[in-house]
Amino acid sequence: MIPIAFPKKKSIADGTVLLAADVGGTKTDVALFKRRNGAMVLEKEAVFPSKKFDSLAEIIRNFNGNAPLPERLSIAFAGPVLRGKATATNLDWRVDAEVLGRELGIPDVFLLNDLEAKAYGLAALNEQDLTTIFSGNNSEDGNIAIIAPGTGLGEAGMIWDGQLFHPFATEGGHTDFAPRTEFDWELLLFLQKQFGHVSWERVVSGPGIHQIYCFLRDVKKREEPAHLRERIESSDPSAAIALAAQENCPICEETMQLFVQYLAIETSNLALKLKSTGGIYIGGGILPKIWNEKFRSIFLEHFFQVGRMQPLLEEMTIQLILNPKTALLGAAWYGK
Repeated sequence: MIPIAFPKKKSIADGTVLLAADVGGTKTDVALFKRRNGAMVLEKEAVFPSKKFDSLAEIIRNFNGNAPLPERLSIAFAGPVLRGKATATNLDWRVDAEVLGRELGIPDVFLLNDLEAKAYGLAALNEQDLTTIFSGNNSEDGNIAIIAPGTGLGEAGMIWDGQLFHPFATEGGHTDFAPRTEFDWELLLFLQKQFGHVSWERVVSGPGIHQIYCFLRDVKKREEPAHLRERIESSDPSAAIALAAQENCPICEETMQLFVQYLAIETSNLALKLKSTGGIYIGGGILPKIWNEKFRSIFLEHFFQVGRMQPLLEEMTIQLILNPKTALLGAAWYGK
């Protein structure tokens, strides 16, 4: 278990129930946890499609029914949090912790960024929740980097003080996409025509998978199977592309390889900026569903292309987070 510094606030007593939520652009995961012997045990959980609801309060009421609400609510939220308020990046929602608490009649409401929550959630994970992508030399302790592609691209860090890790949120996924090759420049120009500013999130995310696919189809003139076009139009495009890649569809295979390549490059960027000799953790809902030895080779090939800083990156162990509830667990542990 990673030693994490939690906020100094009054802990809930053993047997007390707490409500936690992980709010994302695609889905919102809500759960009741009970504290037992210092740990947070999941009692009840439900997942809601975020865009079918007007607010988090509506989802919580739907989840809780007529039962009394607990006295603490802890929220992992996909967007920058400032002074207890946040606007979702990929969802038309705004949350104000103080207003939400009054609206629901919950005295204590905590609001933190979803990647910050994922960092806290590392304290609740076991060995079976992780798989190693690369075993670094681990010559010294140090900071940790966390990156998670999903509906968006989340990034966070954990500062090592010599005894404990201190999680903090960033919005690094919204920094400029940086092309390395002529091919990348063509992709950048393709995306600029649509979005103006092109961030790493535009390529390293679920929607980013679809954008890479469209670039290969429309600009590079890769062949699109007719049955795949129908599947993309009638379902989640990124999921359809990822599935077709496993069925030997050439354009989809290339799309997913480029997605992993760009993830590797941005992961190395984050690792260098945080000097994360304490390790790198990759989360999100996409990677655990697609990961294989071929993608591992592609990832490592591009992760280490940093010139003179390669020996530093070789110090860093890279882990893939397999537990999809890490941010929800982090919110619960933070709230307890």
